[in-house]
Amino acid sequence: MLKRTDPRLVRLDESWTTLPNPYDIPVEICAAPGVPIEPAALDELLTVLDTQRSLEALSPDARIERVVCTPDFHKGAGIPIGTVLQTRGALVPQAVGNDINCGMRVEATTLSVEQVRPRLDELERRLRHLFFEGGRHIGLTPAQREGLLRAGLPGLLAHGPLDTPVQHTVRDGDRLHASGFPAEHAEEFRDWVHSGGGTSYDSIIGGVGGGNHFAELQYVAAVHDGPTAYAWGLAPGRVVTMVHSGSLSLGHQAGATGRDLARKGWPTRLPQPANGILPMLLDDSTRQMRRRYLTSFANAANFAVGNRYFLSLMLRAGLTGAVGELDARLVYDAPHNLLWPGEDMVLHRKGATPAGRSDDGWGEPVIVPGSMGAPSYLLRGLGNERALGSACHGAGRSVPRGAAARGSDAELDAFLREFRVVTPLNHRDPAVATRRDIIAAWRRDLKQEAPWAYKEVLPVVDSLRTAGVAEPVVELRPLLTVKG
Repeated sequence: MLKRTDPRLVRLDESWTTLPNPYDIPVEICAAPGVPIEPAALDELLTVLDTQRSLEALSPDARIERVVCTPDFHKGAGIPIGTVLQTRGALVPQAVGNDINCGMRVEATTLSVEQVRPRLDELERRLRHLFFEGGRHIGLTPAQREGLLRAGLPGLLAHGPLDTPVQHTVRDGDRLHASGFPAEHAEEFRDWVHSGGGTSYDSIIGGVGGGNHFAELQYVAAVHDGPTAYAWGLAPGRVVTMVHSGSLSLGHQAGATGRDLARKGWPTRLPQPANGILPMLLDDSTRQMRRRYLTSFANAANFAVGNRYFLSLMLRAGLTGAVGELDARLVYDAPHNLLWPGEDMVLHRKGATPAGRSDDGWGEPVIVPGSMGAPSYLLRGLGNERALGSACHGAGRSVPRGAAARGSDAELDAFLREFRVVTPLNHRDPAVATRRDIIAAWRRDLKQEAPWAYKEVLPVVDSLRTAGVAEPVVELRPLLTVKG
């Protein structure tokens, strides 16, 4: 962790710092003094701001209006995670990234932690089978696949019953930031739509993904806002499911489409930007390319909503098999990597979640997971305009993956003695335990997502609270985590 604030930052108050830059773009970072900010992330952000020069070369009316960074701000792959970018006259595909509509889904079950804890051995076995050993059994017809890609969950469910591990339920009033993103067609993903001919079972839908994605069982350990918790169906000891996943290979394909179109549409009179970030103007010259990109973007975003839905069904199936019948209620499905186009303005969020006010008065649910094995928090958004109505999507990395992979074996052993991680590899299997090469690779991957690789979640949540971005509702503690 950093001992002192980076000298390039100017602290404005206990919740906010600002980053002066050559373009005088308003840049603010929501982070209390106890939240570390890595210099490499600031380096990367300053490089992103060079996009202002590209916009000025393209049009006198195009510019970066504002940048807000959330408390989990850390270095990404070209654009820092936790960056909210508001532009005028242009959109920036790379400001969303490849994992389009990566997000979180939380459901409250009717089970208590006392019912689940004694069944964890059986639950681990069932979840490994469901997630990694062919048990997911999600069969979709071409009509269901196309319906999902064009309209999200409504399009999926409009084409007959689903062949899924458990009976699915979608209730009136289920709370999603968006149940779907309308798309004219799904031509970019024609191969996936028609894979297998009729009803087929592929390896994409129902996949957790890699990196920091997970599916987790948790329980309500503390309630900080009783009325809101009650409205959301949460009570002490209640078991909840939390899923963090995105659009997988479909998002990568849509992201590549956006970058390729922007590159081909770049004026030949101008050198391509040194920072590699290629914006698209919001004018007639880019209308056709934007239409193609935004259609594939919507397809991938719809897939991500559906994928989180299926992952939640798989967690329900594991619980049903190990513990018994249950019901589940959706608390919220929140996106992280999306753009919100306006008439002339575009809001881009990369690794940041909406934290707006809501019509029901409780505030938009904000889901902030901790590192693997650490508490997570549900908060209610306050619609803070200074934060561009945005909050963080987790604790945020404090150690790069490469360095984390070289972490202490003793620390990892201590962690595994205290916490259950369900992975494709069963490290307790005697046949596997003798394969030192396989176990070494497995341990290296786990270290990259271990608790010491992430910021502490409580200072991150406190930053949101003191900044007036979101108020804590409940603290959730994990029972086990499924990692891809």
